[in-house]
Amino acid sequence: MDHVLLLFIFFMPALGLANGTGTEQDFTWHLKKVPQIVSERTFSLDSPKFEAKPNLELNSVCGIECQRKLPVPSLSDLKDLLSYETIFENGTRTLTEVNVLGLTLDPAGNTTAHKSLRKKRQIYGTDSRFSIYDKRFMTNFPFNTAVKISTGCSGILISPKHVLTAAHCLHDGKDYVKGSKRLRVGLMRTKSRGDGRKRKGAKRSRREAPEAREDPEVATGLRRRSRGGGRKQRRSGRKQGSSDGMPSFQWTRVKSTHIPKGWFKGFSGDIALDYDYAVLELKRPHKRKYMELGISPTIKMMPGSMIHFSGFDNDRSGQLVYRFCSISDESNDLFYQYCDAEPGSTGSGVYLRLKEPNKRKWKRKIIAVFSGHQWVDVNGEQQDYNVAVRITPLKYAQICFWIHGNDENCAQG
Repeated sequence: MDHVLLLFIFFMPALGLANGTGTEQDFTWHLKKVPQIVSERTFSLDSPKFEAKPNLELNSVCGIECQRKLPVPSLSDLKDLLSYETIFENGTRTLTEVNVLGLTLDPAGNTTAHKSLRKKRQIYGTDSRFSIYDKRFMTNFPFNTAVKISTGCSGILISPKHVLTAAHCLHDGKDYVKGSKRLRVGLMRTKSRGDGRKRKGAKRSRREAPEAREDPEVATGLRRRSRGGGRKQRRSGRKQGSSDGMPSFQWTRVKSTHIPKGWFKGFSGDIALDYDYAVLELKRPHKRKYMELGISPTIKMMPGSMIHFSGFDNDRSGQLVYRFCSISDESNDLFYQYCDAEPGSTGSGVYLRLKEPNKRKWKRKIIAVFSGHQWVDVNGEQQDYNVAVRITPLKYAQICFWIHGNDENCAQG
């Protein structure tokens, strides 16, 4: 029954167009010309200490009301915010200053959709998350694009060698977190009972296992059997103890990591969560299908205002957890939403499914990065919401630049 429900969820946008209201809306990916991010100069920085503690819940950040009052960044501000640090596998670090070309500044500022908001927690009422056990889903698109980060977060494959995740999974605003110097990315694989065949690269994986076990979250990910989460859960038709479909992880080293300079300013209260994203370059390419980036549309342009993402929530150890929900509010850079989530899912790629231009085919694209459960300021009071960082045209241009190393393939998004 849950298999049927998941299939229904996947094809829900198409069904929405068939009803009376859906025919009046245009749920299509519209290609837009994006600004250009151009590297101006790169210089070396001192190696970081790697002493920060991972913190999956941030306090006292700029919230909904604060976002509305932020001034529109000038071109000079944006050049500074979009400059970025690169940390390499050997611990060395650089800062790259960039220029922004072809940008038209929006004088409207950080407007938001004025909807009623209510105080919420990480799990809102009935837990609506789905644990994915069936290999037919887990090892196929879009679920197979979800990855595990060795610092305790999730991420998503965006190219044969790149992963998108949240910046706070790697850096606390002042220093890089412990474990990020020897960063690993875990790609899902399934192994059925009695499968004794040696896998290519298995020897190297065993050699890396002692290093991975230094981080308790990675050690948990290396176990094939999971512990119960203690919550009432919807299941996909498999028991937790089933060996058929429980994921293990193939751990891959990270060659380099890019984090925008705006994230460092965010902790001083200037930009808040707007730049909570990072891109990891893998040392070796994978052969899996990845998910393409898309520019985040407004709520009105989403079928049912619905978003989706999958990650590795800590309370469901070793399981891939999928959820979908409606967005309740938005600013130019953030989504505020009601998706049930727990620590461990932060850094997941938020995606939706729209029609391709001039085609009947629907396509999934990443439109945001799940920043997690955040305490934000609303009318002078601290309230908690689940927040995602939208992929704006500027962020699309920057992430695309990190993937390709130039702006030639990033003219439209």
